[in-house]
Amino acid sequence: MTAKRTMTLNLTDAEMRVLDELSARKDITKTAVLRQALRLYQTIDARVEKGEKLLFENDATKEKAELMLL
Repeated sequence: MTAKRTMTLNLTDAEMRVLDELSARKDITKTAVLRQALRLYQTIDARVEKGEKLLFENDATKEKAELMLL
């Protein structure tokens, strides 16, 4: 098992509200929300680095929107 490390994270009130809301809605800890977010960002970043695009498609209208990462 990988050793765990502790860090301090400073969030704005708005960011903390979002974290609280996601944690409550998904019924997982704030730590779990952040771990999922990191894994998702890592996956998206790796695919974008390979030249792939991230798109959202509306099922009803088939409208597509590309998400651009900075």
